[in-house]
Amino acid sequence: MIVVNLDMMMAKRKISLGELAERVDITPANLSIFKTGKARAVRFSTLERLCEVLDCQPADLLEFRKDGNNDTMNNKQ
Repeated sequence: MIVVNLDMMMAKRKISLGELAERVDITPANLSIFKTGKARAVRFSTLERLCEVLDCQPADLLEFRKDGNNDTMNNKQ
């Protein structure tokens, strides 16, 4: 599963959702969807602007974690 760590990076940079949305040129609603991990996709141009504004790397915002449920299911087969 992909985990979005945008909230941690926003806290480190002391920037609000509204300010970040304005600086990235995305609606606060769409940024919130990304932040909560409910987005199905993200454009590279948006990811690039987020990284530029937050002075970070994509890996600072996105993290891959193995889903424990899948591991359990795979081990039973």
